[in-house]
Amino acid sequence: MYLRCLQRLKSNAIRTVSSEALAKAAGVKPTQLRKDLTYFGQFGTRGLGYDVEELTRMISDLLGTNSLQPVILVGVGNLGSALLAYRGFEKEGFEIVAAFDLLPGAKRNRAKPVFSMEKLQEFIRERGVRMAIITVPATVAQEVTNQLVEAGISGILNFAPLVLQVPEEVVVNNVNLAIELENLSYFIQS
Repeated sequence: MYLRCLQRLKSNAIRTVSSEALAKAAGVKPTQLRKDLTYFGQFGTRGLGYDVEELTRMISDLLGTNSLQPVILVGVGNLGSALLAYRGFEKEGFEIVAAFDLLPGAKRNRAKPVFSMEKLQEFIRERGVRMAIITVPATVAQEVTNQLVEAGISGILNFAPLVLQVPEEVVVNNVNLAIELENLSYFIQS
């Protein structure tokens, strides 16, 4: 969140920013912003604020997004196709380098190559890919996850409505759109 705010400031030619202004842009309290940033080191100068360029670079270094990180996508249905077509990942430091599906022949003419599942583990190992997006049905999500982990994937963005079982060293972020809609529904009730 902080990085996105800093990138907006940078694009508007703003060179320094106070903790109050950056916190407001990020939707947090200034004390929270300062606490978050000191967790990673000493940033800014008291009374002068933060150098936008320097703080952007430091946060990008911490996130590992200075250069494009390769990501693969498994499951090229409607959601997977939409994610493949989305061009915003590159701006954030991520590139979907390939997709995998049971029926790759039926998924041609995409922005990225779509390979058969048989090539999944070889591709991951050869390219050193460490992150994957799963947009497969829940019935096969754990099986796909097992293949990904076995091939060396250590970070998974999971769109399947299922809690995946992975080793401790593997990080899974779950995205459940139905739960997000339920949350919205709750908050808009009168």
